[in-house]
Amino acid sequence: MGEKLKPSRIMRPFVPKFVYARWGAHVETGFSVADAVFSGKDERAQSLRTALIAFSIRIISAFIAFISQVLMARWLGSHEYGIFVWVWVAAVICGGLSCIGFPSAVVKFIPQYLVQEDSNSLRGIILGSRVVSTLVAGIVAGLGIAAAYGLEGRLSEIYAIPLIMAAICLPLLALSDVQNGVARAFSWADLAFSPTYLVRPVLILVFMIIALGGGMEATAATALTAAIFATWFTTIMQTWVMNRRLKRTISPGPRSHSMKIWIVVALPIFLVEGFFALLTNVDIMIAGIFLSPKDVAVYFAAVKTLALVHFVYFAVKAGAAHHFSRYYSSGDTVRFDSFVRDTVKWTFWPSLFMAAVILLAGNLLLSLFGAEFTAGYPLMFILALGIVARATVGPAESVLTMSGHQNICATVYGISLAVNVLLNFTFIPIYGLYGAAWATTVTMVFEATALYAVTLRCLGIHMFVFGRSDGLPLSSQKVEL
Repeated sequence: MGEKLKPSRIMRPFVPKFVYARWGAHVETGFSVADAVFSGKDERAQSLRTALIAFSIRIISAFIAFISQVLMARWLGSHEYGIFVWVWVAAVICGGLSCIGFPSAVVKFIPQYLVQEDSNSLRGIILGSRVVSTLVAGIVAGLGIAAAYGLEGRLSEIYAIPLIMAAICLPLLALSDVQNGVARAFSWADLAFSPTYLVRPVLILVFMIIALGGGMEATAATALTAAIFATWFTTIMQTWVMNRRLKRTISPGPRSHSMKIWIVVALPIFLVEGFFALLTNVDIMIAGIFLSPKDVAVYFAAVKTLALVHFVYFAVKAGAAHHFSRYYSSGDTVRFDSFVRDTVKWTFWPSLFMAAVILLAGNLLLSLFGAEFTAGYPLMFILALGIVARATVGPAESVLTMSGHQNICATVYGISLAVNVLLNFTFIPIYGLYGAAWATTVTMVFEATALYAVTLRCLGIHMFVFGRSDGLPLSSQKVEL
């Protein structure tokens, strides 16, 4: 086999001569950076590769999701589409919460066990996290079905049956989330992101086309049936592939279960991620209580159109979280500090650029859902302010949780969630969808400010894209709460 071609060797022949003549030094610098990212063996290059893979998958996923949501809106109409998205968002939230923090806990513990060469604990946490999360999700599904039967009034007429259907997905949604975390911990970016963000959305669309082609009515129930089949198929296939990779990576042997230690770490993370999941979706859920499914559909379309901006943050977090844990655990404070500052820049500038591009094309993109969906265009400007404000502090909550400050991080998110719920319940009945948008944006600004203050106090890092860099080691700056 010959030497593997680097990106620069592949791309250099395609660069015009006049470009080299004018900007040759800059071009070569860019190629050198590309070589370092795509061929480097150090953790920074691995993190960038993982982040780029995650971001690429999320971009493709955003395109697929956008097209599928446009088609769903066209097929179902705004009323049935509003029911579907409200119930599916509720299912995804409950599935994530049912993991009780294990998707991020495994990202913290697996690198630690690999460094310590503790194979028994490594095997234990991989199995234990999957089993516990699936069992908890099964219990939550049972409680959800019972609660759906007990609904009264307008909610029961619209949402009861779809909620019961969605509960069938919860155990598989939880298992998939945990396995995403395991794959991230091993830097298997394809297995961590492709099933959830590529395969499942495509299959939902495929099963929906089959259902409509088979004569089923275009209703929320039909869409949820497609989602159930897609979720089960995707998670089962992910489990099969992951088991094969784990067998090649970890030798067979006994398992050591430190469940108490894992749960002590996982529960605060569960609060952080649970609060975060609710924080990013509570506006949609509360809008469903006060407003019609049509209004929910318009708001959801505006939010989904801006979702690509969030993917920058997601990609950076996915590629960096396990390295936060590794650097902090090893005591390499200088590298930890430098790496943290890098992730803030990686998050903010692409987010700002993408927000501007999406806003320019926003009215056209919303019109694809249907003529009535363009009413959500002004909402996008309000929501974009909050997204960009949140990006100024990068993956601050991952830095806190991976450095052992998950409790204070959970407190920040708990307070932010309370602020968001209060603002939404106050603003939505008065201002409708504009109230939901402003409640979300104000909360994001509050969240970013609180995370910056807490990270500065706990770790001594000015985790703000325009913050100063004083170069002092963390050990001399850290202040215990």
